[in-house]
Amino acid sequence: MTPLPRRLFAEFLGTALLLATVVGSGVMGMELSGGNRGVALLANAGATAAALYVLIVLLGPVSGAHMNPAVSLVARLRGELDARTLAGYVLAQVAGAVAGVALAHLMFGLDVVQWGDHARTGASQWLSEAVATAGLVLTIVLGLRQRAAAVPALVAAYIFAAYWFTASTSFANPAVTLARSITRTFAGIRPVDVPGFVIAQLAGALLGLAMARALAGDDRRVDRPQ
Repeated sequence: MTPLPRRLFAEFLGTALLLATVVGSGVMGMELSGGNRGVALLANAGATAAALYVLIVLLGPVSGAHMNPAVSLVARLRGELDARTLAGYVLAQVAGAVAGVALAHLMFGLDVVQWGDHARTGASQWLSEAVATAGLVLTIVLGLRQRAAAVPALVAAYIFAAYWFTASTSFANPAVTLARSITRTFAGIRPVDVPGFVIAQLAGALLGLAMARALAGDDRRVDRPQ
């Protein structure tokens, strides 16, 4: 098994690069499209999906490439992580997410910290986040059971689609949500809206795990390379 410090660094680095992609591609998409939000969303979704595929392939053998506290929580519930490792993963993911947003801001010459002002609240937004996260967990858990080698592509494809079929544009990740509250760019969210998103995401993660168990018939542990 890979030593814990190396796994935590992989989670930090992966989440940082993911957020740099999410925020940076949003900025670039808005600039190059002249403010056309549909084109910017397409660029944002495509870049995020591509980055996810690369990061999961490269970092999966090191840490499992969770890059998401909701995914790590599910791994804990399935017996794949102990409580100490879960805590370390979550801290590394949150720190990496914040670092990734700061990196994107620096690359585009923006203020490093800028509180988000994009309103994302209400029942439709919360339902969207629950659906997005449930679908992500379902994709990962069943993907690992049925075709583990395809998980990077499955996750990338699902997230690309979820950007478009959810009203919230599929954050589906508590660390991502928290970090996106410190950007006023296309990808941002108001800090006051973060708790509602995170609660919906955690509820969605539990729902996704329950659906995966129902579909699989049991919950046999699937060991990921560590």
